[in-house]
Amino acid sequence: MLPFYYFLALLLYIVTLPFLLILSKKSKYIKSVPARFFLKNNSFFKKKCEIWFHGCSFGEIKSITPIIHAINKDVLISTITQTGFNEASKLSVDVKYLPFELFLPFWIKDGVKTLVVLEAELWYMLFFIAKKKGMKTILLNARISDKSYSRYKKFSFFYKKVFENIDIVFAQSEIDKARLLELGAKNIQVIGNIKLAQDIKITEHFKKSDKFTITLASSHEGEEELFLKALKNCDFKDKRVFIVPRHPERFEKVEKLCVEFCFKHSLSFEKFSERKEFLSDIILVDILGELINIYAITDMVILGGSFVKIGGHNPLEPAFFNTIIITGEYIFNQKSTFERVENYYIIKSSELDDVLSNSNIQKFKKSNVLEKIDLSPILKELS
Repeated sequence: MLPFYYFLALLLYIVTLPFLLILSKKSKYIKSVPARFFLKNNSFFKKKCEIWFHGCSFGEIKSITPIIHAINKDVLISTITQTGFNEASKLSVDVKYLPFELFLPFWIKDGVKTLVVLEAELWYMLFFIAKKKGMKTILLNARISDKSYSRYKKFSFFYKKVFENIDIVFAQSEIDKARLLELGAKNIQVIGNIKLAQDIKITEHFKKSDKFTITLASSHEGEEELFLKALKNCDFKDKRVFIVPRHPERFEKVEKLCVEFCFKHSLSFEKFSERKEFLSDIILVDILGELINIYAITDMVILGGSFVKIGGHNPLEPAFFNTIIITGEYIFNQKSTFERVENYYIIKSSELDDVLSNSNIQKFKKSNVLEKIDLSPILKELS
């Protein structure tokens, strides 16, 4: 299978090369694409360390922080996104962008004992080369969402080959375990979502307003318009709103939406980056890494990524602060996480207007994290 797979990777690389060159000029990808697809300033890790973690996103990298602190060993981290790279860089470890699979056979060197890959990063070449180099391979926080399950099943023959090179799987739920077994995974332990083990830390303390504070958190394309439309009947005499887009490249577009809405409805507006007084009716949080600090002064959180078909976002962080949690129907990527949260409301997009204008909004039940998970099975494998 390897020669055929490598040929397909080479063919894909050649076909997409013009697109990659264009993409490498865009601000969002100006560092990641050159590093991953052209190996610009991206040789393998210089230090020989025991454990190599690989995760895709900001959230995945953040979730392994308690594990890295607990094992107290030199580790390496690779990622594929700019936000993931920035978060990993905070941990004072060697960080790299994981190259496209075409380059992995000669990019990965000897010296690492264990490879730990997060969630659904099922790269065939990554696991294959790691095993050839004598590494123990672990898939951590593994999940198969409802949406992606049918796609995985269509290519089950391929994923069986991937799982032949994975020694241990730590799954988020029994449903995930059943699906992973069907795809060929072995040696599976269900431990829950490791994000439950995170220590939620406030990096900057802001004064909580006397007004009822609502935060639209990690919003995606189309959700800000929906949210603002639902706010038109709200009485802002006793309310304040934060809007926190998921992706920084959308800050400017969301700012325009907010300015237009505030002008039309005679409301005040400010950007988080310009001042932190929070005196306006609507505040756009246009800096990454501030969401936890905002949750700490929030009464109600509207979780983004759930009113459009993204799959939802992590409810554990707002639940830690006992906020009222409102989410849309599309939470297929977060089902196991929501099982660990007590008191949250799932609503349709059409109901958002009624919720935000409800005169008894302050009486909604507050959320709570039911339990943290035990990391000891993971730490045992990494010891």
